[in-house]
Amino acid sequence: MDTFPLSVQTTYQDLLEAHRQQAVSNLGGTPVLKEKGGRKYWYVRQRLGNRIVERYLGPQSAELDQRIEAGRDAATDHAAFEKRCASMVAQLRAAGLPALDRQTGKVLRAMAVAGAFRLGGTLIGTHAFRLYSAELGVRFPPELGLTADVDVAAFENLKLAIDDKPDPSLARTFADLGLHPVSEAGDSRQHTRWKMPGDGLMVEFLVPRMQSHQDIVSLAPLGVDARALSYLNYLIAEPVQAVGLYRSGVLIQVPRVERYAIHKLIVASQRRKESAAKARKDLAQADLLIRILDEDRPEELKLAYEDACARGAKWRSAMDASLGRLPEARARLTLC
Repeated sequence: MDTFPLSVQTTYQDLLEAHRQQAVSNLGGTPVLKEKGGRKYWYVRQRLGNRIVERYLGPQSAELDQRIEAGRDAATDHAAFEKRCASMVAQLRAAGLPALDRQTGKVLRAMAVAGAFRLGGTLIGTHAFRLYSAELGVRFPPELGLTADVDVAAFENLKLAIDDKPDPSLARTFADLGLHPVSEAGDSRQHTRWKMPGDGLMVEFLVPRMQSHQDIVSLAPLGVDARALSYLNYLIAEPVQAVGLYRSGVLIQVPRVERYAIHKLIVASQRRKESAAKARKDLAQADLLIRILDEDRPEELKLAYEDACARGAKWRSAMDASLGRLPEARARLTLC
């Protein structure tokens, strides 16, 4: 396995921590803790003219508590932050870590500025997979990271906890970038996908399918429509943060890598025959991640696999179908 030097991995972790702290400090205002539905959430409150505005930070955790405390006395020099982080991004690109292409970088950066990831959006799919290279410190085969699609998933019920919205709206953000909404079949008013002209990238919004869900639902926390898919509730539970290498870095929310690996086993077996190439890519990504995690994070891999197995016979059958094609991965999961 081709690993990156420790110095490269340390630089990435420094970049990630700088962005995490900046995300708290950058909103300004006064941190306030609010309780909703029996859970506590951090917001930042500030006065804008005659209005009091509150921006969502995230659910209370020891990690976020520490960043908020550290940010109370920290003087934020945005120019110095940009310069320092741009230097680290340049070092990481030179070392061979996967970087965002210009088009994808512009879109994800604009979404981050609008608050899409802060408000619960989670980048999934191959763009998320590419970011795991930096987290795991391993160089991935380039052919496993090829994609033109940006897939973002979120829980629809986050609207019960998040009293905030993207600013500017994602519709406005995409219009400014030149992306156009793609009408869904049968309803020109619903748009789960946004596309660059020609052969440009596609942005699609997804939501976990629940029993009461229709195929297309309103994703209130992000102010967009989303397509409902099975198994997403497992994938995007307890997401983590990562930094995409573009300009000075883009702070993005992604699934936990162990959940991503197990989820790929599931979706690979659900692909239709015409999507055989995508299924092979799913299996290759899962196989690689399982091999790395079995060596570096076996307990996390075990818990993720056991979680999926406990969700019922349908889940176990889907994973078994894929593991039948990945004998080494099956052995690793059996032993982990």
